[in-house]
Amino acid sequence: MTTIKTTGLAVTSLLAVIANTGTALAEPKTNMMHQWAQGSEAAAIAKLGEMYEAAGGTWEQTAISGHTSNTLAKLRSDVVAGNAPAAVQLKGPEIIEWNETGQTANMDELASAEGWDDVVAPELISVMKPTGHWVAVPMNIHRVNWLYSSKKLLDEMGLAVPTTWAEFNAACDKIVEAGKTCIAHGAADWSDTTTFDSVVYGMDIDLYRKAFQEADIDAMRSQGMIDAFAQLRRMVGYMDDGINGRSWEQSMTMTMTGEAAFFLMGDWTIASANLAGFEEGVDYLCNQTPVDWGGTGYILNADSVVMFKQNEPDYVEGQKLLAKTIMSPEFQVTFNVAKGSIPSRTDVDLSEGGFTQCQQKSLSDLQASVEEGTLVRSMAHNMTVLQKFRGAMMEVITEYVADDSITPEEAANQLADAVELQM
Repeated sequence: MTTIKTTGLAVTSLLAVIANTGTALAEPKTNMMHQWAQGSEAAAIAKLGEMYEAAGGTWEQTAISGHTSNTLAKLRSDVVAGNAPAAVQLKGPEIIEWNETGQTANMDELASAEGWDDVVAPELISVMKPTGHWVAVPMNIHRVNWLYSSKKLLDEMGLAVPTTWAEFNAACDKIVEAGKTCIAHGAADWSDTTTFDSVVYGMDIDLYRKAFQEADIDAMRSQGMIDAFAQLRRMVGYMDDGINGRSWEQSMTMTMTGEAAFFLMGDWTIASANLAGFEEGVDYLCNQTPVDWGGTGYILNADSVVMFKQNEPDYVEGQKLLAKTIMSPEFQVTFNVAKGSIPSRTDVDLSEGGFTQCQQKSLSDLQASVEEGTLVRSMAHNMTVLQKFRGAMMEVITEYVADDSITPEEAANQLADAVELQM
């Protein structure tokens, strides 16, 4: 592995090279549409803007907070109006859908010159090249299936971090019996589904692939899915009564301060926890969520930027500058340290540049998961099925969390029915 030194001189040199490679007559500029409107995510995207401007570009952004559907609605409106944005934060199936419209820009020439095929993680290349041509650039790799534990509370209770769902339930039973909250959670469709991602995956990886990656209706109605909903129901019982209206950051804080034992959430938590002054190994521990099948599990999420065809030379050159900036090792370090994720480039040394132990563990677990054949992409975070299927499933899952009168059998059938209606 090549070690990337992230010195101030290296950054300055890189930016100078980037700035001098544009067309002399064009002044590179961009308007990037994304969802990172607050917290550590907003801070991370601000880094991109700073580096883009330092490289000679004019940076504009359109931040759309809330659900993914909000961003997609805005994007459709702009494209229909003949005003497609130069760059948009999109994910797996969305990249495929938009590429099929013929609206995406071909970045093959730049990719070849920059050698992207040699440095981008193989797990991401097919996503960025849905038909064999580069139309998007990856910013990072997120791990979704993290279990954060309160070291203080586990030490106080004499409990180890659970590695199976049976161990998890046994630990929660003891914690609740002691009058404490076991699971910190904030009720939202995406956070409910993030939790269920890990439950289904950890109980039956083959079921996860069939139901959540292939949208297999029969798999959704199966006994395995009923069992997964039963486990989710049990976990709701381990949560406190204040989940409605609670943000994921507030839930995180409950675990970091020892008010709750566990928190299930992706690695953006690492950035937020460290930004808030909590320490790894002192206030919290990070481990993979339980798996009943043994081995290393990794549910992958990735942020990427898709380039849309532009007519103005300034925006065309701006796309090239943006792509170069995103793919630079310096940006990959700066952005991912700020976001809690790991670089999409394989030649970045995570022992340098400020990456945490949790982030380094993410990389080693990713490599192990690839070798073991257990890597999956996240349904909850829009990396597998089409958005219309994902949205239908999320609605069923979050309603199930909120309504304890729904049985696991009913939930499994509702899940299948909801997806089938979208076919």
